[in-house]
Amino acid sequence: MKNVRIKICCISSLSEAETAWKYNINAVGLVGNMPSGPGVISDDLIKMISNAAPPSVSTFLLTSETTSEKIIKHQKKVGASTIQIVDKIVSGTFQEIRNECRGIKLVQVIHVIDETSLEEALSYTNDADALLLDSGNPNLSIKELGGTGRIHNWEISREICSKSTIPVFLAGGLNPQNVKSAIEFVNPFGVDVCSGVRSNGKLDENKLIQFINEVKN
Repeated sequence: MKNVRIKICCISSLSEAETAWKYNINAVGLVGNMPSGPGVISDDLIKMISNAAPPSVSTFLLTSETTSEKIIKHQKKVGASTIQIVDKIVSGTFQEIRNECRGIKLVQVIHVIDETSLEEALSYTNDADALLLDSGNPNLSIKELGGTGRIHNWEISREICSKSTIPVFLAGGLNPQNVKSAIEFVNPFGVDVCSGVRSNGKLDENKLIQFINEVKN
């Protein structure tokens, strides 16, 4: 089986990041200002964690900004190595972000709601470096842009993974009990977990170890 990448999201402190790094994970998710959901931390803390990260670990800035200008400003403020765009860009282009943020990877989140999510996902394959399939709903009056702890339709996610020409991460309700089944069914490039490795809002090292072992074994 291929080497599935592991991203631990909703990191809330430098100590949580250091705990995750001990287990040779591939990336951490650092949540900027959001209209809803868990894990939001200050830009100053995002910058601190990004600066402290080992070279082997990608730091994902989760930004809810929807213009290229504001996304560029956000990344330059915190210095993360990857920008995870959790909503749709309504003004500007991916190329504008690339021009200003040299060497930074761009990951577009697709909130898998129904069959139209497949077409939406494939429309980004010429612009983004990777896709991340999550279970939010940006169509609500208060947008859900991640961290819901819900599983979405893996049938749709599997089809996206099979047809995408760029890497695809799977998120949404993953935990140590279901991640093996998710990988076997969806066949993603990587998996992304938030609430599934937390207890009482804190990163649970035992759950983290169990999750990583299920992915790697």
